[in-house]
Amino acid sequence: MTVESKLTADEQLKRKALTEVIRMESEPERSKRIARFSQVIDYVFYLIYGLISLQITLDLLGARRGNGFRNFVDTICAPLLAPFNSLMPSVGSGSFQLRLSYVFALIVYLLLHLAINGLLRLLTHHMSSSNPASRHSSSLR
Repeated sequence: MTVESKLTADEQLKRKALTEVIRMESEPERSKRIARFSQVIDYVFYLIYGLISLQITLDLLGARRGNGFRNFVDTICAPLLAPFNSLMPSVGSGSFQLRLSYVFALIVYLLLHLAINGLLRLLTHHMSSSNPASRHSSSLR
């Protein structure tokens, strides 16, 4: 091995080590972004749960259709509940209705929320397990 080839090998090792350090330093930032995105997703789904629950409650208690608040809730919930309208029969008498389609919509949105969170968890785990240093540290635990 000549002096020149040894310098080249040393330089390659230094570059490789530097690249690894830079990659490891950027990983916590990526994890923070995914965690923030997950929080936003959770917030959006909690809003959806609240709105649909409010719609179910207003229907169950027989809220008047002409009321401004009722119209506001109907308008906001319409795009969320449109795919589920008339999916199942409503149960009740007169203006007091339990809309089973809306209860089913709530369940579907819950399952979708769980699936998205599971995917984010999978992506986060995949990123951390692809890092050799984190694999080594997790094997020490």
